[in-house]
Amino acid sequence: MTQIPIATGLIGFGLAGSAFHAPLIAATPGLRLAGIASSRPETVAAAWPDARIFADPAALIADPAIALVVIATPNTSHATLARSALAAGKHVVIDKPFVADAADGPALIAAAEAAGRVLSVFHNRRWDSDFRTVSALVQGGALGDVVRCEMHWDRFRPAIKQGWREEPGVASGLLADLGPHLVDQALVLFGLPERVCADVVAQRPDAQVDDAFTLTFHYGVRRVTLAASTLTLAPRPRFALHGTHGHFAIHGLDPQEAVLRAGGRIDDPGFGVQEPSLDGVLTLADGHRRTVPSERGDWRLYYAGMAAAIRDGAPPPVAADDALAGLRLIDAARASAREGRTVRL
Repeated sequence: MTQIPIATGLIGFGLAGSAFHAPLIAATPGLRLAGIASSRPETVAAAWPDARIFADPAALIADPAIALVVIATPNTSHATLARSALAAGKHVVIDKPFVADAADGPALIAAAEAAGRVLSVFHNRRWDSDFRTVSALVQGGALGDVVRCEMHWDRFRPAIKQGWREEPGVASGLLADLGPHLVDQALVLFGLPERVCADVVAQRPDAQVDDAFTLTFHYGVRRVTLAASTLTLAPRPRFALHGTHGHFAIHGLDPQEAVLRAGGRIDDPGFGVQEPSLDGVLTLADGHRRTVPSERGDWRLYYAGMAAAIRDGAPPPVAADDALAGLRLIDAARASAREGRTVRL
């Protein structure tokens, strides 16, 4: 028997909603992009003529036909919209970060549990090509015990971009933007650290919010460094791992975002496939050196996981508890940078 697709409503049609969530939802078996709430109805209608257009989020949330609500709005609205959607009996996906203030997280998690609904956070970078490659190497033991891991996300953007991410606010700045992705990847690989030491700074002359950070997580003798910058012309390795058996380094970013932003098709056979020239190199202690073919990146797996969680009771693809743990680590990092000390967790 063919199952009826889960009617999914999307709130927000900015970059995240239009380029990422809408195409991924539409491409996922078991889901149907049923409605979109946006202040730009003409743009929505041109892109998704079969989706119902809602003038405001409240109307979409109130629609009894919508079973899953996806929130892709500015960070400060996440908690309020998620609270309303859960109260209306909807399953909920929230684009990262989970909430602007970590203090709002436990109540949302409790509300989802009480309502028997799935609450998840779109940490899509778990399904990046490079991260899937690194995860396979770490889990397979190719590097032995990893004693140092460096994760970088570098850009060269001397000019300040217009928009709320570059303006002072509760959830603005580079640490709030890229930090949740890097922290989540560190948690997936190594779990919760014991201590965190951080440097968070605004380096561009006209910057009003932080535009560079370095976080160091302590796990016994292991050190995991997460760093991002807006003034790095020659990017550092995306991942560099040093272990008792060898070393692995890989450059470049996963290709999915660039393809989706350019209007590329998800059903293209090459979607998520990294350029071979960007494959990482594994160097072993015995001197053997080889290129490691990159795993295919596939953000569709996140929404396939959501369909399975709603339909079959499978675990959500990203647990809200994991996202909350990441936000608490970022809060600890801010305290470390502000007070000039290592924070024990």
